[in-house]
Amino acid sequence: MADMPPSMPPSPTGATAGAAPTLPPVVPLAPERERWLKGLIRDLPDFPQPGILFRDITPLLQDAAALRFSLETLAARYRGARIGKVVGIESRGFLLGAPLAYLLGVGFTPVRKQGKLPAETMAVEYSLEYGTNTLEIHRDALRPGERALIVDDLLATGGTVAATIQLVRQLGAEVVSATFLIELSALQGRARLPGVDTYTLLTY
Repeated sequence: MADMPPSMPPSPTGATAGAAPTLPPVVPLAPERERWLKGLIRDLPDFPQPGILFRDITPLLQDAAALRFSLETLAARYRGARIGKVVGIESRGFLLGAPLAYLLGVGFTPVRKQGKLPAETMAVEYSLEYGTNTLEIHRDALRPGERALIVDDLLATGGTVAATIQLVRQLGAEVVSATFLIELSALQGRARLPGVDTYTLLTY
């Protein structure tokens, strides 16, 4: 279902001055929109290792209409939520997070693997199936009380996102939501994010 013209979702009504902003309820994509976007996700078996089915988003990123529709649909849910900063997780979270920040009119900050950020950082170590990994954020990336939106391409087991949430909160900022292009529901990543609003466009 290629070359389907995007029908942009309307922006939700912004919060009134002084009122606590609330996120609108999640509205599933229309079936034809879901089929269109999923038709641009390439399945690669046994990558990056045997037994893994990799969901490759690069065909969707290469399709101008699909990329625009995806970003506008994500942005529409957060207009009026008083987001102060978009936090993107290395590395495909940068591909979605920076343009999403632009659409929301806010700044962008990266969360990176250990040793990749040049200034003073705060770090969190988290467990993998085999061993551990470490994520870092600049200590001046977020202000206390700032409302942050976390962005990545994929929600799988949830470990990386949970570590990012921990970093954001350690800086004193508020996690408003975590949003993703794709969710692999069988891996139950949402269970690692208790109490955090979670929004995904496509679920497998």
